[in-house]
Amino acid sequence: MKIDGVATRSLWPLADERGVGVIDQTRLPHMVAKLELTTMAAVEHAIRAMQVRGAPLIGVAGAYGLALALRADASDAALADAHRALNAARPTAVNLRWALDRMRAAVALLPAAERSAAAWREAGRIADEDVEINRAIGVYGAQLIAEVHRRRGRRVQVLTHCNAGWIATVDYGTALSAVYQAHDAGVPLHVWVDETRPRNQGLLTAWELAAHGVPHTLIADNAGGHLMQHGEIDLVIVGADRVTARGDVCNKIGTYLKALAAHDNGVPFYAAVPSPTIDWSVRDALAEIPIEDRGGDELRRVSGLNAGGEPAEVQIAPPATAVANPAFDVTPARLVSGIITERGVAAPAALAHLFPQPAAE
Repeated sequence: MKIDGVATRSLWPLADERGVGVIDQTRLPHMVAKLELTTMAAVEHAIRAMQVRGAPLIGVAGAYGLALALRADASDAALADAHRALNAARPTAVNLRWALDRMRAAVALLPAAERSAAAWREAGRIADEDVEINRAIGVYGAQLIAEVHRRRGRRVQVLTHCNAGWIATVDYGTALSAVYQAHDAGVPLHVWVDETRPRNQGLLTAWELAAHGVPHTLIADNAGGHLMQHGEIDLVIVGADRVTARGDVCNKIGTYLKALAAHDNGVPFYAAVPSPTIDWSVRDALAEIPIEDRGGDELRRVSGLNAGGEPAEVQIAPPATAVANPAFDVTPARLVSGIITERGVAAPAALAHLFPQPAAE
């Protein structure tokens, strides 16, 4: 994707393999600021503080973080410690654990002297694969959008929640990959963008869509059901942080409520899901998926620009106000119309048919 006409990825290796560059997502949408992460600790902090966010992207970042850890110490103990520390940074998105497990498997049997270089190469492969997976997801998702246009003969109205765009992956995005590719193919569409409290990642979606020239409108989270009741939404497409073998979708808090409203109004509800986001080991999503509980200040305070155009933070609730801040919820498979993957679109119950090998393990 592009920023000011320049093709840009959200994460890139620095010269001489000394680390990775990333876009600091805590500064968006008001400023495009870039960070250089040159140690495992810096990567861990960036993931935990959500300077790097989005399930696919934190998986790639974690892979590079482990590679940087092995550059400093390639021993078995250091490998185990780095895996443990990085995996704990964000517990809900399974992509992080998947990438770290793959990295560990790629280097575990190698002599210590060869591990650092091998790990860096493997992290690069994971990053490039992420781009191709998300491009393919967009192809299948764009076909769904085009089919709605063919049947209805008018502009397609899409609702999305949180940010599942290119900034949440290395490139293309997941849910927004479908939107971009449909738009680029000439399908007339408009996107309703949930603000997505408490951290307002929907603002990142609006920023992305504006940069790409996609018509869109930012709405309060609670407006989606109203729009569906009045026929203003043709389909919902969201991303995911973890999907179970039976097709339950764990995504940003508030997704479940959108799925309920969509079900009540006969609006198709899709999740765009890269295969590394599927956790084949989980059977009971509510019992087994750890839901990250983030700090209360994310609700007590809001960030933006002041009247002078400078970054500012405003307190909207007293510091003593008790806050519960679960970051994710689970949408049961019964509310999901289909799951869009790099291998095609499947009903939740048929997800394993697209990926028979992982399901058999």
